[in-house]
Parts: sequence; structure tokens; C-alpha cells
Amino acid sequence: MARRGLIAIVSLAVVAAGCKSAPACPIQTRTDPAKALEEHAARQQGWKSLKAEARVTQWADRGRIRGTVLMFLERPSRVRFDVMTQLGPAAVLTSDEESFQLSDLRENVFMQGPTCPENIARLLGIAVEAKNVLRLLTGDTPIIDADEQRMECRDGNYVVSLLAQDGSTQEIEFAVDDADRDKPPAEQRLTLRKSSVRAADGKLQWKATYDDYTSVEGQLFPTNIRFVDHVHGADTQVRVKSISLNPDVPSDAFQQTPSPGMAVEVATCP
Repeated sequence: MARRGLIAIVSLAVVAAGCKSAPACPIQTRTDPAKALEEHAARQQGWKSLKAEARVTQWADRGRIRGTVLMFLERPSRVRFDVMTQLGPAAVLTSDEESFQLSDLRENVFMQGPTCPENIARLLGIAVEAKNVLRLLTGDTPIIDADEQRMECRDGNYVVSLLAQDGSTQEIEFAVDDADRDKPPAEQRLTLRKSSVRAADGKLQWKATYDDYTSVEGQLFPTNIRFVDHVHGADTQVRVKSISLNPDVPSDAFQQTPSPGMAVEVATCP
């Protein structure tokens, strides 16, 4: 009996050691989802343009693809992505809000057409609008047009739940700064950690996670972003190596023309 009792105590100790308790919710919890979303949006307005270098990994039907990407982003929706190799650029995607161009330098093909999620996904594997690509890469999130909003604290984080008229839902999760857990709700700083959207039937459409934040000129940016597109079967992870804010952006940075000898194709949208 004593031996069995000792074994039980040791087993419980091992289990307890392996379990990590979730952080506690703040003593005074936030309850206003609109206020939380407004504060988050306001914190995103401290910069106009951004230059960054990132290591991007994609998992899709064609297997895993990895590469270094140089990014120019200008709010609200101008983007440029240069996929680099040791020998120089392999592909360049540009969008100036309306027009889209993709230079595939390996296949010597130039594609052009209107900007739409399907064309953005040709290179990035992220089938969303250009303005939402910019949001996802900089610690922001697309938000559905919701008729209902609510907010609760789960496992120490705040979760804003949105319900649209068509039945689709979104959950946006914010972490609370550890130094603010004893502060009043109005003084609690929130950092975006997750965002996901489900269709009316409950099927997950996409999910984004944001980790390893860094401060650049007083602005916080995630350096580890993962976006899983369940509709198109794509999974993209972005590990940001460097960020500079409001750089000098060349006037032609967001448009391209085909190089001599390139085959030109029209990139249509559904």
C-alpha cells in the first residue's frame, strides 16, 4: 500500500510538472469589442511605407518552397515582392492597387492583369486582396463586415468574436501586456496574436498567427507570421529578418514592364 501510494504521488508530480497553466485574465476585464478593434486600428497608423527582408516557406500541392523575399509595402494597398536567389531575383510581383504584374525570370514569362486575390496568390500562396496581404504581414488583420460583436477573456487573452449577416464568423485574439494585467481596462495594451474566419457551415476558411514581435521606431511588428488558406490548400510562413520604416520608395517600385524577349501573358481574375 505504501509503495502504491508513493508511486501515485510521484506520478501526480510528473503530470503537474508537465502541465503549464494558462496566464490569468486581468483583474478587471475588457468588455467592449468595438473599442478594442478601434485601438488596434489606431496603432497601425504610425507608418506609411515599409521595407523588409524575410525568409518565406510555403507548403502546398507542389511541396515545400523556401526563399528570401524583399518587400516594399505602402499603405493602403501598394506592394512589391522580389524573390531572391544567390544569383539575383527569380521573380518579382508588383501591384499599385489596380494593376498586377509578375515577372517570372526563371521561365522568362511576364504576366499582367488586374489586382485580385487569385493573382496575388500566384507568387505568395495567399489568396487575399493586396491591402490584406499588407495587413497580414505587418501585424494587422482583415475584418469581416459583422452585424454582431462580443468580447471575452480566454486563457489570459482577449477574444473578439464577429458574426456576419451571411453566417460567417471571425475570431480575433489579443494578448495582454504582462505589465498591464493589474491595470484598468482602458490602460491594458493589446497585441494581435491570432485571427481566423469560418464559413457559415463552420468550416475554417483561413487562420493567421502573429508571434515574436519587435519594436521599430516605436511601432510593433510580428517577425513570425503564418497564414493558412484552407480554401486553396496553402500554408505560408514568413520570418522577417529586417524592417525599416518610411524608406525612400522609387516612383516605379509598384509597376513593371516586360524585359525584352519575355513572353507576355494576361493574368485574368474570376
